[in-house]
Amino acid sequence: MDWSIQEIARLAGTTSRTLRHYGDIGLLAPSRIASNGYRHYDEAALVRLQRILLLRELGLGLPQIAEVLDRGTAEASALQTHLGWLRQEQQRLARQIASVETTITALTEGGTLMAENMLDGFDHTRYKDEVEQRWGRQAYADGDRWWRGMSEADRGDWKQRAADLGRDWIAAAESGADPASDQAQQLAGRHVAWLTGIPGTPAADGGDVRAYVIGLGEMYVADPRFGANYATTEGGTAGAEFVRDALRIYAEANL
Repeated sequence: MDWSIQEIARLAGTTSRTLRHYGDIGLLAPSRIASNGYRHYDEAALVRLQRILLLRELGLGLPQIAEVLDRGTAEASALQTHLGWLRQEQQRLARQIASVETTITALTEGGTLMAENMLDGFDHTRYKDEVEQRWGRQAYADGDRWWRGMSEADRGDWKQRAADLGRDWIAAAESGADPASDQAQQLAGRHVAWLTGIPGTPAADGGDVRAYVIGLGEMYVADPRFGANYATTEGGTAGAEFVRDALRIYAEANL
């Protein structure tokens, strides 16, 4: 039994274009190509795609994912590791839900707000392992020191800058702008300038900024946590794909 590329894209919440890209770079080969040219995927390909999507949620780039998959670890064993991570994330989200519910109850019924309850499950250091795996321990240490050293006002300004950038990206995508247009390229320039202000990343530390920016663009499309920042009213990954394409064009021309 196999499934067409359109069926897999719909079920996975991604696009046929993304799946074709995975195939073109050797990450996810179709099990067969029909006479009409459509790619089809069998059960083994589905298992591999599931692992790819899980690794993307961990923040790994496509080259790193290829390295992990090429290690030859048994599929069941590798998925067991992923399952452990998912259960940890499930527990953290459950704590956040309970925390917010407690706060709502206290606010609506006049109860006492308890800091230890309100803040349970909220901790930016949960990304520590992910950042260290992707960019190294020094990157996390630099970023953590930067964030903790900011005043509340500075943190608010930084979050607002990020929110404004996301809003403008979405507006440009919904307007039908071309990724190569002046509007999109000005946004890409703002985006890169924003990235260079975050210590610990290649964009701030003189690394391969071009590869970093292009890789982030790919991650915006593949990782729903990041793609949600650029989701248009139409849903799906169209907004994130617009950002990715604009960033790639900017990076190749300017970085």
